Amino acid sequence: MRPSSIDQTRVIPQPMTGAITRWIQKYPAIPLDAFQWADAFCLATGVYAPLGGFQGHRASKSILETWHLPTGEIWPIPITLGVDPKLAATLRKTDLARLIWQNETVAVLHVDEVYWLDPEDEAMQLYGTKSALHPGVRRMLNDSPVRVAGSVTLVQWPAFSVTPVLTPRELQTLIQERGWHKIVGFQTRNPLHRAHEYIQKLALESHDALIVHPLIGYTKSDDVPVDVRWQSYQALLGEYFPKDRAVLTGFPAPMRYAGPREAVLHALCRKNYGMTHFIVGRDHAGVADFYHPMASQRIFERFPASELGITIIPAEPAFYCYRCQQMATNKTCPHDAPHHEVLSGTRTRSALVEGKSLPIEAIRPEVMQILRAYYLN
Repeated sequence: MRPSSIDQTRVIPQPMTGAITRWIQKYPAIPLDAFQWADAFCLATGVYAPLGGFQGHRASKSILETWHLPTGEIWPIPITLGVDPKLAATLRKTDLARLIWQNETVAVLHVDEVYWLDPEDEAMQLYGTKSALHPGVRRMLNDSPVRVAGSVTLVQWPAFSVTPVLTPRELQTLIQERGWHKIVGFQTRNPLHRAHEYIQKLALESHDALIVHPLIGYTKSDDVPVDVRWQSYQALLGEYFPKDRAVLTGFPAPMRYAGPREAVLHALCRKNYGMTHFIVGRDHAGVADFYHPMASQRIFERFPASELGITIIPAEPAFYCYRCQQMATNKTCPHDAPHHEVLSGTRTRSALVEGKSLPIEAIRPEVMQILRAYYLN
């Protein structure tokens, strides 16, 4: 059941959902996977504004070629819905379809268009590669090249495994109630180590509030599960951040691993939530070595802040310096690499998989305890 505080134009009011669900049974059904269901939710609740539905051929081509919608707004990634080619003929004859998740109608699609995109061309333009070693490309090549476009209206609320997951309207309301004006957002799909904490606290020094906004949608199978990550976020924020100025809430979008394009998408979504600033680290939304480590920061040089509507904070890689006896970056620390405890999500995962411990300079003991319990099971 959806929270009663929501009042969105593309969300069916709770008292009407039963009648709508029964009435729409006569229309064709489109089964969704977890990735597509997350996209549908984001479209219906304003996370992907100005988008209100899965995009058609003209909009998709415009985004891939120009990074803009046909109407001129910046938008970096087409949000499309692949369907079984056998279903396409039926969808061409209807104006409505049911979106199905785990055998239940969760949303209504107002069918506008059925079209075809070449997945290899799309992958090359979106991801910069056709290699199936890239998880985003692999998913795209396995998906149907036949797409259906149209606006999405939510009927059922997702059963999120973590809470809270605030909608853009809910978070904007919270920001207004607390009187915040400068709000910085932090994106992550990994457990937080001390370098993350340092970057967040630096930003919090000059902003009214910090929104820790971890991605809780689809991720790769080797990423730490969301419920485990969530426990670590709660432990960290509960012990080491001011409770009246730091908020933890889930970001329901799926992970595409699209590097610089996804960095722009993440920034635009955070603007929709009411954040005024957004931290972008090196290799943001990257995977393996498909993107230059600086690509996700440099991409924002293409777009003026007035067009983005949100200010980007490029984060320097942080480390613990044993000579300085504190967290630092190369901008503030004069000592050489042998004195540094360099931190990364990859290194954290590798150490835990191998049953090794990480020093307190690298990760908080409360977080380490949660992650070790997961990897030892």
